[in-house]
Amino acid sequence: MEENLQPRVDLTAFANRVQMLRQQIATVIVGQTDVIDLVLTTMLADGHLLIEGVPGVAKTLMARVVSHLIDARFSRLQFTPDLMPSDVLGTMVLNMQTSRFDFHPGPVFADIVLVDEINRAPAKTQAALFEVMEERQATIDGVSHPMSRMFTVMATQNPVEQEGTYRLPEAQLDRFMMKITVPYPTLSEEVEILMRHQQHTALAQLSILSPVLGIDDLTACRSLLSQVVVEHSLVQYIALLVQQTRTSPLVYLGASPRAAVALLRASKAHALLQGRDFVIPDDIQCVAQAVLSHRLLLTAEAEMEGHTTVSVLTQIMQQVQVPQ
Repeated sequence: MEENLQPRVDLTAFANRVQMLRQQIATVIVGQTDVIDLVLTTMLADGHLLIEGVPGVAKTLMARVVSHLIDARFSRLQFTPDLMPSDVLGTMVLNMQTSRFDFHPGPVFADIVLVDEINRAPAKTQAALFEVMEERQATIDGVSHPMSRMFTVMATQNPVEQEGTYRLPEAQLDRFMMKITVPYPTLSEEVEILMRHQQHTALAQLSILSPVLGIDDLTACRSLLSQVVVEHSLVQYIALLVQQTRTSPLVYLGASPRAAVALLRASKAHALLQGRDFVIPDDIQCVAQAVLSHRLLLTAEAEMEGHTTVSVLTQIMQQVQVPQ
């Protein structure tokens, strides 16, 4: 890998934009640097994102800030048990002047769609969102309506309150490139949050932030992924990690080939965010849990013994030899 330690692509302008993004986000959101990096990694890799955390840890605010700084059309959907597919996708309305039905697009037709409490909607509505996430289009009365070129779903769910919720099917979870858990802030971070509220600056800055990237800029950044070099040994390392999830005695359902592709793309995007056009093992290890954890089902025995998907993945990553 010696020959790959010198960048082949000039990433100076890209690195400057990323640094500006981080700085602008930090003016609104305190801490959460690792979470923010994973959010940016998912967007750069053109994936969807599932954000899990208790209420009040800035999940929604984070999505709003990112969409504002990318100058993207933002839409928010609050999922409830009575939400119908037409409330998400849109509906056909009779035009009295033409005597024809016109399509009125729903809130899902945006660049960044925030789906709050995604696990509260019934199966019929989940199925409507499923097609949009996978095919990047919505079919209404037999007519396909394409999404925007940077269409991204950011969904949130509360891991604690389960009353009135529906468990997301594995096939839908597999369409999320990453699942990120937003932790509580540290003591110093919480003090900073309180000080900002005390000075009435917590939310005021969001409206005055200037976009750092446009849609065309983000599309150009995504095109850089194809120029990121991944050594064969690292490709094999990714494959071994995924294979181990299928052979572990603690795992009932392992990661799919789609998960392996997502891990490769996420690793390349993470490398770009660090200012490199080549992947190193650290990139893979930084995104592996976020990419794989929600795709695994543990055996009943493993759950009874107190194992979690994160702890099992940690064991697997310790067992697989890291390329030198």
